[in-house]
Amino acid sequence: MYLFTNTPTVTTTRRWQTATEVFLGVIALVLSGWLLPGLLAGPLNWGVALFCYALIGGLVTTYWPHGLLGWANRVTLARAVLVALVAGALANQAFMAAIWLWLAIAILALLLDGVDGWLARRTQSASPFGARFDMELDALLIMLLCVGLWLESISGWVVLIGGMRYLFVAAGWRFTWLTQPLFASMRRKTVCVWQVVALLLALTPLTSSDVAEMLALSALLSLAYSFGVDTWWLYRQAHAR
Repeated sequence: MYLFTNTPTVTTTRRWQTATEVFLGVIALVLSGWLLPGLLAGPLNWGVALFCYALIGGLVTTYWPHGLLGWANRVTLARAVLVALVAGALANQAFMAAIWLWLAIAILALLLDGVDGWLARRTQSASPFGARFDMELDALLIMLLCVGLWLESISGWVVLIGGMRYLFVAAGWRFTWLTQPLFASMRRKTVCVWQVVALLLALTPLTSSDVAEMLALSALLSLAYSFGVDTWWLYRQAHAR
């Protein structure tokens, strides 16, 4: 009865199902860019947005083995479309001419962050892939906000806010104890929320460059503290064994 459950044909069918849903995101991205010409104002903006989404979509198609994505992952994929718009608008600093629209897209992507998790719990479809997909998209959006703040008013050190997690992951290739699971932490969630709020406030045209720099610095220091606590805990756990 189950002879053909894991045959190459079934696997290929599932890949095509995933790829089809990812391609629908391409259509959504093109329509969004056409309706919001202030964000994707030129060929370079379109190229960056499409490349960003293609990279995300390629990873989803590669690592999701179950075919249809399910509603929670579909919402996360919709967030990927919004993140691609945010990325595309950074090219040639096009976002500065439509800063409020750009920030609204970023805020919408962040608000949907709670929806996909709620749907996963509601439909009992939570998965390690979905959690990782969600987390990596958050990290990318934060990095894009940092790049926007750098282009707008602050020197390059602000990119450390978005880059700190990637540095942590890279360090894990050398120090494998950094890759061990962490305990649940309200401190970590609070720092993440403040990080995003501080970046969004710093990016608004109503915020002076001095205040923006102070907000970004507070985000960087709180994030460094949080990573420091987690790194020390992982180090102690590894050496206690």
